[in-house]
Amino acid sequence: MSTSTTASVSTHILDTSVGRPAEGVAVELSARSGREAGWQTLGGSATDADGRCKDLPALPEGTTHVRLDFAVEAYFEEKTAKKQADAQQDAPANRDSGPAVFFPEVAITFAVVPGEHYHVPLLLNPFGYSVYRGS
Repeated sequence: MSTSTTASVSTHILDTSVGRPAEGVAVELSARSGREAGWQTLGGSATDADGRCKDLPALPEGTTHVRLDFAVEAYFEEKTAKKQADAQQDAPANRDSGPAVFFPEVAITFAVVPGEHYHVPLLLNPFGYSVYRGS
């Protein structure tokens, strides 16, 4: 175990509906020091072509809980718009009147301890998601 006084966080997103990284998803990082403390937004980033956020802000000393907010609605809306535009070139598209995504945002909250690194992969599709502590 490291002797660092803070934890560190990284994440990436895999769009399991296409088996590819999810590029361009906005991710916001928040932290708090204690179960009763208020959340402090530290900043954000967006996923790169590999679905990774490589520039998330550092956690402040004393952080005990972290929240990652993934804004996935815009990502799926863009995918749906591109798919419909491509389909219209060949034939009229069959339009579903429902939303492009069931979960417009995903918020993952987890506990941390100083000196540990937490990699949090998000496996995502338009109608579900899964998350776990990676390495």
